[in-house]
Amino acid sequence: MSIFKTRQNKKFSYTPRYYKGEENPFEIKHKFDEHRKTVGKVGLKGKFENAWDDYKNTPDASANKRTLIIIGILIFIFLLIIGFDLSIFFSKG
Repeated sequence: MSIFKTRQNKKFSYTPRYYKGEENPFEIKHKFDEHRKTVGKVGLKGKFENAWDDYKNTPDASANKRTLIIIGILIFIFLLIIGFDLSIFFSKG
């Protein structure tokens, strides 16, 4: 028994009873990882480039429109909170 050695974990050759697959049943991964490009890249620039590519290549155009509407509403709420004079956008005629 040494003071400086750490104890090794025990390893077991356990396989689940009803598992019939090829992959490791204990591997934890997200179910959409194989469909995303943003999972594999390391680095901030690579992540942003892949996220932008995913955003541009979405087949659903209504998702882009919805995102722009949400961003517009949030900007409007922010302008109201900071007390911006919104009357410059409306003409009195």
